[in-house]
Amino acid sequence: MSGWIRGRLASLTQRFRRPKAAPNPIKRADRFTTQDLLVEVSHGIGGHTGRLVMTTMGTVLGIASLVVTIGFAQTAAGQISRQFDSVSATQVLVTPGKTGSMFGNSKAKTSLPWDAPLRVERLVGVEQAGLVGAVDVAGQRITSVPVNDPSAAQTSGPAVLAATPGLLDAVRGRIVTGRFFDAGHDERADRVVVLGARAAEELGVNRIDRQPAIFIGERSYTVIGIVDKMERRTDMLDAVMVPAGTARADFGLRAAEELHVRIAVGAGGVVGKQAPIALDPNTPDNFEVVAPQTGSELQESVQADVNVVFLILGLIALLAGGLGIANVTLLSVSERVGEIGLRRALGATRREIRAQFTVESVVIGLLGGLIGAALGVFAVVGVSLVQQWTPIIDLPMVLGCAVLGAVVGLAAGAYPAAKASRIEPISALRHGV
Repeated sequence: MSGWIRGRLASLTQRFRRPKAAPNPIKRADRFTTQDLLVEVSHGIGGHTGRLVMTTMGTVLGIASLVVTIGFAQTAAGQISRQFDSVSATQVLVTPGKTGSMFGNSKAKTSLPWDAPLRVERLVGVEQAGLVGAVDVAGQRITSVPVNDPSAAQTSGPAVLAATPGLLDAVRGRIVTGRFFDAGHDERADRVVVLGARAAEELGVNRIDRQPAIFIGERSYTVIGIVDKMERRTDMLDAVMVPAGTARADFGLRAAEELHVRIAVGAGGVVGKQAPIALDPNTPDNFEVVAPQTGSELQESVQADVNVVFLILGLIALLAGGLGIANVTLLSVSERVGEIGLRRALGATRREIRAQFTVESVVIGLLGGLIGAALGVFAVVGVSLVQQWTPIIDLPMVLGCAVLGAVVGLAAGAYPAAKASRIEPISALRHGV
């Protein structure tokens, strides 16, 4: 028997022993106070430990699923943002826009200015830029010896590309031997070339310490370097690269085809918008820009893909937890009909009965929410440590999920509490135990 009921019985007993005294109003101590409510709730929850554990388990699983889902989504987004393909995430490609004609042929709207690298390198986030374009050698043979053997089979030879000095770094190329041409070679139109690794193998050039030369038609060009890696333009490994100034002087190259820009991570959106303006402030729409997604767009995309399934599972588990609380609270009401009837007979109002069972459900839900949120945080941190990730956990989100458990308990206990408050004292005492 709870303390409130014992106190209430003692108070009524004292009144019946003094029948001649005038009836006094119920003292404050005889009323059902907040302290009495908490005592009754503690008796109701703590009296069945096993049932309490099974009741809170559903809420624990549901809240833990929500915390793990959101925590892993945020952690994965941050991890992928850092480990995202460094080439794609740090590269911007600018090309002249195309316009169609009635005959189905496309024509460039404009051309890239030769000082385009200098213009875009002034933008925030740009680390390096370079131009590249195909060179028409008018069918001239490309060989490593000046011997023209009419009986030998004619081969097309490697392609010739014009490049500015910053292209190597812009496309993340690597020199295996020698060096890449610089601004001086470009300005003076020096007849020097850099070979791609496969082009060098085709031409039989594997070292440059003796200053080997190749021939494009009748002109000789000194090989000053060999490139064995081009992450953005792998086709350049099969090509002969000449300075853009040399291509303009020797072969009449009019314009480059592409502007490659290497940027800092996260600067894709800004550079993508500002690069056309830097190239031509009057008609920036004449250029086409391919820029990577910004970090926020990538994070939102990852979160959207990861969250859907796990959020559904978490909500299902949370719904199961709420139904568990409702069922157990209904069972508790059925088992405690006699107690409810006795309390009603001793003066407890329907509101007080409803408050008791509602608070019991809220406490059970809040307890499950706190345990589930803690388990979810430990799961995110543990997996992140094993995978050597940086865990990202939003503290307000964790606290919100814990409070969500109390909300679930409140919703689940509303009907059982209302049912308990409608029990009539006489019927309860007659059928209760």
